[in-house]
Amino acid sequence: MDVAAPCGDHAGMISQPYQLYVERTDPAKNMARYYAMEIEQTMFGEACLTRRWGRIGKRGQEKQHVFEREEEAVRLFLELLKQKRGRGYRPKTTCRYSPS
Repeated sequence: MDVAAPCGDHAGMISQPYQLYVERTDPAKNMARYYAMEIEQTMFGEACLTRRWGRIGKRGQEKQHVFEREEEAVRLFLELLKQKRGRGYRPKTTCRYSPS
């Protein structure tokens, strides 16, 4: 996915780290999913929320949302967290996802 302002170049500072990794598993349904989110500063000082999701052990998909203000990114982060918790996703103490 092409993004005009790539995430990950820390020109500015986010007030605190925002990272999440959750999983939803159900062996009876052969379900093993992960969902990861983080907020980083773009090289233009914007807040970038990056979401990654898919089957555990696979690359999955990625989507980035760029916001002018950190508060907007945090609002979406918290909204998505609430949705995922409602669907049975639970935090893991160790992160199995490693971006390639």
